[in-house]
Amino acid sequence: MKGEILNILLVEDNPDHAELVMRSFQAHRVANCIHHVIHGEEALQYLFRQDIYSDPRASPRPHVILLDLRLPRIDGLEILEIIRSSPEIKNIPVVVLTTSKAEQDVAKAYSKHINSYLVKPVDFEGFNRMMEDLGFYWLAWNHYPWSE
Repeated sequence: MKGEILNILLVEDNPDHAELVMRSFQAHRVANCIHHVIHGEEALQYLFRQDIYSDPRASPRPHVILLDLRLPRIDGLEILEIIRSSPEIKNIPVVVLTTSKAEQDVAKAYSKHINSYLVKPVDFEGFNRMMEDLGFYWLAWNHYPWSE
């Protein structure tokens, strides 16, 4: 996938957290295009190409979904269920990126077949380092079934 534009769907309702993710990826020059949506309903519209996301060129399939758990309208766990039950998008890797360390949230997320569960560090340095590692792992080092 080297040199290819890599698409990330960032599902995050907190504008400060979303900005940190986007700036961190930009600062580390991880080749990507981030599509940011702010609530669960919008995430599903994007993934299923509905409403303003109906054009596949404007809403390409993400290579990875960064998903917050606590979202307005439809929460992250419900989104996970819908993604994993859909033949057309069930294989997209989903990384939960949340502030919750609650064991029940971790267990529920893994029971719905997430690929990874990351707790957002509270300090900027830690957050920045985690985003750099995340970017390189999922977007540069990981191989997908559709990659060469």
